[in-house]
Amino acid sequence: MKIRFNYRDANMPAFKAMLAFEQFAHGSSVDKVLYELIKIRVSQINGCAFCLDMHSKDLLKLGDYLEQLTLVCVWREAPVFTEQQRAALELAEYVTKISEAGVPDEVFGRVKEHFNEKEIVDLLMAINAINCWNRLAISTGMFPGCMG
Repeated sequence: MKIRFNYRDANMPAFKAMLAFEQFAHGSSVDKVLYELIKIRVSQINGCAFCLDMHSKDLLKLGDYLEQLTLVCVWREAPVFTEQQRAALELAEYVTKISEAGVPDEVFGRVKEHFNEKEIVDLLMAINAINCWNRLAISTGMFPGCMG
């Protein structure tokens, strides 16, 4: 594996813009464990090894979440996730694959059962932030450990 180039060094203003987006999303109302679960699930869908590695480690730094980490790819079948987490993970999947089916009303309805409108916007920002990071990392050839 070989990194194509370091996008941080290539365009620092763009990187700072992404950091500002990330800082907003990270500082939002989204629970920190849920935030990492969203990042992990979206990174799995997008196939971003760099982000999957980073956010798996970040989740484990928050506590004993090995079971959730191991089962997030099959969250529908795993009883270790709350209904709120399930609603957010489902939203994350639909937003990540938005060109396939949009976000169906029934999915959005399940999200509204657990989150108010501000919290939904915060979830959407978190989902979109990791999708953007994934696309940057994959496009530039980043992989776990490539940035030292």
